[in-house]
Amino acid sequence: MDAVKQVYSPFKPELTFRRSTAASRTWKHGFFWQTRVPSGSKVICTPGSIRAVISNDDKALEQPNKETDNKEVNGTVLSSTSDKLGRGGIDVRAVITIRKKMKEKINEKIEDQWEYFINGIGRGISIQLVSEEIDPETNSGKSVRAFVRGWLPKPSNNEHIFEYAADFTVPFDFGNPGAILVSNLHGKELYLMEIVVHGFDEGPIFFPANTWIHSCKDNPDDRIIFRNQAYLPSQTPPGIKDLRREDLLSLRGNGKGKRKPHDRIYDYALYNDLGNPDKDEELARPALGCEKWPYPRRCRTGRSPTKKDPNCETRVEKPHPVYVPRDETFEEIKQNTFSTGRLKALLHNLIPAISAALSSSDIPFTCFSDIDKLYNDGFVLKSDELNEIAQNPFLGNLMKQVLSAGERLLKYETPIVIKRDRFAWLRDSEFARQTLAGVNPVNIEILKEFPILSKLDPAVYGPPESALTKRLIEQELNGMSVEKATEENRLFILDHHDMLLPFMEKMNSLPGRKAYASRTVFFHDRANMLRPIAIELSLPQSPSSPGEKRVYTHGHDATTHWIWKLAKAHVCSNDAGVHQLVNHWLRTHACMETYIIATHRQLSAMHPIYKLLHPHMRYTLEINAIARQSLINGGGIIETCYSPGKYSMEISSAAYQNMWRFDMEALPADLVRRGMAVEDPSMPCGVRLVIEDYPYASDGLLIWSATKEYVESYVDHFYSEPNFVKSDIELQAWWDEIKNKGHFDKRNEPWWPKLNTKEDLSGILTTIIWIASGQHAAINFGQYPFGGYVPNRPTLMRKLIPLENEHDYEKFIRNPQLTFLSSLPTQLQATKVMATQDTLSTHSPDEEYLGQVSHLHSHWINDHDIVELFNRFSARLEEIEGIIHLRNKDVRLKNRSGAGVPPYELLLPTSGPGVTGRGIPNSISI
Repeated sequence: MDAVKQVYSPFKPELTFRRSTAASRTWKHGFFWQTRVPSGSKVICTPGSIRAVISNDDKALEQPNKETDNKEVNGTVLSSTSDKLGRGGIDVRAVITIRKKMKEKINEKIEDQWEYFINGIGRGISIQLVSEEIDPETNSGKSVRAFVRGWLPKPSNNEHIFEYAADFTVPFDFGNPGAILVSNLHGKELYLMEIVVHGFDEGPIFFPANTWIHSCKDNPDDRIIFRNQAYLPSQTPPGIKDLRREDLLSLRGNGKGKRKPHDRIYDYALYNDLGNPDKDEELARPALGCEKWPYPRRCRTGRSPTKKDPNCETRVEKPHPVYVPRDETFEEIKQNTFSTGRLKALLHNLIPAISAALSSSDIPFTCFSDIDKLYNDGFVLKSDELNEIAQNPFLGNLMKQVLSAGERLLKYETPIVIKRDRFAWLRDSEFARQTLAGVNPVNIEILKEFPILSKLDPAVYGPPESALTKRLIEQELNGMSVEKATEENRLFILDHHDMLLPFMEKMNSLPGRKAYASRTVFFHDRANMLRPIAIELSLPQSPSSPGEKRVYTHGHDATTHWIWKLAKAHVCSNDAGVHQLVNHWLRTHACMETYIIATHRQLSAMHPIYKLLHPHMRYTLEINAIARQSLINGGGIIETCYSPGKYSMEISSAAYQNMWRFDMEALPADLVRRGMAVEDPSMPCGVRLVIEDYPYASDGLLIWSATKEYVESYVDHFYSEPNFVKSDIELQAWWDEIKNKGHFDKRNEPWWPKLNTKEDLSGILTTIIWIASGQHAAINFGQYPFGGYVPNRPTLMRKLIPLENEHDYEKFIRNPQLTFLSSLPTQLQATKVMATQDTLSTHSPDEEYLGQVSHLHSHWINDHDIVELFNRFSARLEEIEGIIHLRNKDVRLKNRSGAGVPPYELLLPTSGPGVTGRGIPNSISI
């Protein structure tokens, strides 16, 4: 049991309590506490609480202990057992900044008035300053404690932000405060922005918080807020060393129980909450993160298992939120901007309304004018939820809306891919350009052998057919032989064959889904233009089918021309699925979640690497939780609207197993692996591009280089000695946990980078920051600009290409346009995808971009040298923005300039709000 001694204060007729040295960590290393309550009130002391108060007329009170030196001066309780105030003291003031809700109900406003009163009389919030220096008599940090006082809060310039003050008198030898313990005695949580302590010789001392402080009724433990000084573990001042460890322990939890909304606990779990077998057996999905289906880990919620499958976790269905640690949830200012607000509006209101409007006529597009109407005329929404949609402020920016005869018309913005040239998507040059400058520019690779010829099945194609195909292809090479083109590094491939072929039979068994495993070969001619020359489409062998491989070339007659268009559409459909499930979700969202969990669990908020990574973790866990709830879940939007259907996450898991490597996530390493660059020490990033006009890579290397330079300088500043990296216990535990817990299924792989030197650390950190910022921006914010026009990038295909001996072939000959359009997603599927892509491509007005610091985090670190490093990083990003603008005007760079060609802007560092096709946020926040 915890031992609690009652201590009588000779200064006030009120009780204070001191926990003995054997007490639990809640009592903060022997700190003295005092709580005052009005006469007659009573607070029960429970095990683990940090204070206890009983009414003054309690008969069991001990007599005052005259020997106790617990001093109170001007409302300040001192923790020293020696009489330090006899030698005088320093008056200091802590200014506490709290943000209230922007939108409140009547009862909440009444509660606010009560809170103002309680704070005013010193009963609502208590704070304790803890010195960086040790009190030799207690062997813990010197500390003083006071209540927030003042009858009314002092308002700041923002009507939702209030400032309170707490006054202290500290001994002259107190030293500088290194931590503040905050206790919220109100019945509900409060949002603490920062605490600034005035009165010490070094000037104002900042304690940035930007955190929710739980009510003591939910959790009796105090919250620990550290000052904005970065310390390696070995450099931690002795007075706050124990608090550093204690804070990390509180964030890790014990791995048990269901998480509560106020919890700030980071732990790992399998992806076992995507299915809902209790609702419908068709919604059962395998748990990802096992030997059969390896996967990164997600944040643990602790919900109970489903009844029908104990390996799966019960789901929380919208609109109820999925647990994420309290400070990972969207701030209200974010919720009240159209980005995340419209995402929830989309999932809860708009998609059901679209379904209701189109479900009775879920038909294919019959002519291209049907698609044009989505932008020119819109379509009518009729739903019981229409009024709610009309009143939802977030959807006003989602699409153009006009009222007509009491009905709501939805109009989409014209996507950039057809805005300048509505026929660009038809051209082979645009098809090829998008592999280098589109929304998925990370799959194209150099071709060292010619698989379309070497892997043809002789049972399907004999030597004469192979020779004919080779001759046709060589005609596309301007007379150059295949061997010569390969030798000169002029052949490239978009290969979705091996990844998709094992799933093809299952995918094609789904209603309304028909797909091939695909390979597409491109030729980079001497005019520096990339163009497709052959497409291989394959079906697997099965008991009822011998399998099929067909090679398509461009051709010049009408029939071959239309078949070529269908083949390209199948390639785009595969590319859309791989982009969404592998390059976007797996490689950025899912993998970043593991780094974030490990960072919070193993790196103290005082750690310099935590401070470096902090802006790159914002909102990612929350957006991932929403995705598990409504996007990648069984029956969610991804399954409904993309070719792999219910097997989508199985494909993502297979890609993780077969191709994901942390060391290859660095941009230069990825380019070299794909043969799109060769090592060249004379170049800034150590690589030279094989195709100079590769906008994603050339702009990306600028961002990578600037980030790497900043990170290396940052690491050099804090790790000044060669052994500092290996001896940093928090840092080593962090990297160990990423490998062995976050990526448990890959823990034994030999390619994990070592973490022994500053160079090792800089490389790891640059990769993580690149994934969260530049990489995600490049493959996310172009989703609507390129995918918003369905024929350019269909997310699924509903028919195979008709063969001459099939009944549908005659229909194709009579009306090839109808065959093409009826192979695309239906009007309902297309409209759902367009709405989702539009939302995911949107920047919110409060977006924080790379190289920028939010005013909320302006005091993030107390280190002039680091601030100067960051300013240089910001200035370099401004220079890069100018370089990219100049590149987009360079007529020699055909993949980013020319008649009707949209400029490549996805890696421009800054952006305004909305669907802009540009801007690099610090973190994966949408």
